[in-house]
Amino acid sequence: MSAPPKTVLDVPPEEAAAIVAAVLSADLDGLGAGRSLARPEDAADLAAFLSDPRVSDAIYDLPRPFTVATMRAWIAESEALRQEGRRLLILTREPTGEIAGYSCVSVWPERSAAELAGALSAARQSAGQGGSGALQSFGWIFKALKVRLIGLTAAVDNVRSEKLIDAAGFVRMGTRDAVRPDGTTRTSLYWEVTAEQWRARWGG
Repeated sequence: MSAPPKTVLDVPPEEAAAIVAAVLSADLDGLGAGRSLARPEDAADLAAFLSDPRVSDAIYDLPRPFTVATMRAWIAESEALRQEGRRLLILTREPTGEIAGYSCVSVWPERSAAELAGALSAARQSAGQGGSGALQSFGWIFKALKVRLIGLTAAVDNVRSEKLIDAAGFVRMGTRDAVRPDGTTRTSLYWEVTAEQWRARWGG
């Protein structure tokens, strides 16, 4: 499951409250076209999308198995956490209606921190869209959700994500044991970047 970043920031209550408010009022248009919060009626499409191992195999914290019931429960959990300012489960659809990708933004308002997980369809993975989409998402998280820190993990053999995260300017901070929903663990590479570091590199 997602875990807050290693770095602990001193966050006053008013900052945490502002982050909760930002999550609740988040405008997904800043992420690009075709984005929407996952809804119960998306469960079947999401199960089919994640059933492709090219999409889901590298992602440790997805609820499994990829059934309609499991996805419906995940969507409901995500909406409950959104109401607390702690998660956004976002789907991207093609103009034709098929799911093209998903993003799960975990937020810790009391830590002014967030984490991003997600995946693209196999077709989009081979089209070079992952890097530009990730940069847009990181910038949006800092600007729209008002957090000061983003932490990321990736499997030690996920070379594609490793290169993307390094290129985005995240700072390597060793490894951490990531806990799957079934309670098993996976040793993951770990990075962090602050809002100041991000803006110094990318502006905004």
